[in-house]
Amino acid sequence: MADNNNNSWMNNPALSGIDPAKLQMLASLAEQAQKKDKSELMPFLMALSKGEAGAASGDVSDSRSPAEGTSGAPASGPISFDSAETEAIINVLKAGKSPQEIKKMDKILSVMKKIRK
Repeated sequence: MADNNNNSWMNNPALSGIDPAKLQMLASLAEQAQKKDKSELMPFLMALSKGEAGAASGDVSDSRSPAEGTSGAPASGPISFDSAETEAIINVLKAGKSPQEIKKMDKILSVMKKIRK
């Protein structure tokens, strides 16, 4: 698991209303993404955006069978985030980043939105 410094964003008060299981799943996905090289990262993110986390290697959660996931996903279905949770997470992750890093993040988010449509 990633060290506490890499997951310090999880302790941000802006995220206090988000279920800890959801934040832990995000931390696990972020750890997996950090291990990918640039050529593997976009397919990994695309698989995640389509709800195929298990197919993205690592089996963090599998939307096809929530009981088989290892992320602590509730038995009722895969973990999802509402728009307020998503916005809070993105804002926390952008905090302290350079304008260039924020621009890259915004570009990735734009691609992800297009993929979901």
